[in-house]
Amino acid sequence: MNILERALGFDFQSMKVKTEVIAGATTFLTMSYILAVNPAILSSTGMDKGALFTATALASAIATLLLAFMAKLPFAQAPSMGLNAFFAYTLCQAMGYTWQHALAIMFIEGIIFVVITFFNVRELILESIPKNLRFAISAGIGMFIAFIGLKNAGIIVAKESTFVGLGAFTPECLLGIIAILASGVLMARNVKGSLFYGIIAATLIGIPMGVTSIPQGWLPVAAPQSLEPIFCQFDFSGLLNLKTVLVVFSLLIVNIFDTVGTLVGLAYKTGIVRPDGTIPHVKEAMMSDAIGTTCGAMLGSSTLTTYVESASGIAEGGRSGLTAFTVGAFFIVSLLLSPVFLLIPSAATSGALVMVGVLMIDSVKKIDLGDVSEAFPAFITMITMVLCYSIADGICLGILSYVILKLCTAQFKDLNITLIVLSILFVINFIAG
Repeated sequence: MNILERALGFDFQSMKVKTEVIAGATTFLTMSYILAVNPAILSSTGMDKGALFTATALASAIATLLLAFMAKLPFAQAPSMGLNAFFAYTLCQAMGYTWQHALAIMFIEGIIFVVITFFNVRELILESIPKNLRFAISAGIGMFIAFIGLKNAGIIVAKESTFVGLGAFTPECLLGIIAILASGVLMARNVKGSLFYGIIAATLIGIPMGVTSIPQGWLPVAAPQSLEPIFCQFDFSGLLNLKTVLVVFSLLIVNIFDTVGTLVGLAYKTGIVRPDGTIPHVKEAMMSDAIGTTCGAMLGSSTLTTYVESASGIAEGGRSGLTAFTVGAFFIVSLLLSPVFLLIPSAATSGALVMVGVLMIDSVKKIDLGDVSEAFPAFITMITMVLCYSIADGICLGILSYVILKLCTAQFKDLNITLIVLSILFVINFIAG
């Protein structure tokens, strides 16, 4: 037991191995939808879906095991549901980067994140962004993810007269509606693993509907698919420009806020927050995130982050790194189940995407809506993420509108030099672009 205490922070006097293992299994079941959703999103860029499954499982296992041993906390990590959308739909589709370029950008962001975490620079960046904009960024990403889920199922489609509108009731659209309703009902009934069960149910229902296609000779278990098509496929050519600098900065901002916000929320749930408000091993947790992101980019995955679904394991009594270790072990085992997860159609994952959006919109209630100079930039951040189909554009326009309103209302005390410099860079970027 002393080994468990030293390596994973397990206290044999107040904790039970069985409880920690069950908590880890619960967390894995709750967040395992990422094994289906991440390959579905990233493969839209032309990346190999089988290789993406292997990369997702391995990257999640590595980052979570790092967190278990470094931070000794009962949290789990996997590819961010906001930043995989940023990778596929903003970098590759909207901005025209190849997926090889996008992987190079993710790798650069990971290296920078390691450096700024080591030197505690993240506090400076975190403090420069107004808290209402931080809440808006989280909510905006949630709305963007939900929009992607509706689009992938064909529930929302492009229309010439109105830009967007309801799609035709095709089998894919109907399956997407079923997936969303099933996920919503399961979550409302507090079923652990509701997103996972929603995906599985929709996949099974999709078989008679002709949406889920089962290959001839299909078997549920197979050796892990090769990473070769995407492993270290970096393309750094043409990345030395202001546009890429702003993209990397946007990634850092989203990653920092996402990770810090989640860590703080989960830490309060576990009851480990010190009287002065500090969190034990928070730097190690951030470092495991940063190293995980760097490793993930090498494997061929998008940025990793701490998952709020870790709260499900904490609710089951998880309190140490043994919970995280269990989650990491389950991700390794899942490598043998790639045929099951790769069978899942995009429409079946729409329920998970929409419900993740529902969870992330929670931060809206924390925005100060009584002050227009705070509410307006927050609103611009959220709505432009969706309408511009770009997380980066939403952040840029939100910060710009915040600075302009504060300047025009003489609220100079709410501004700082970092925001001013960023706004100038954003304007130059929009003019140049």
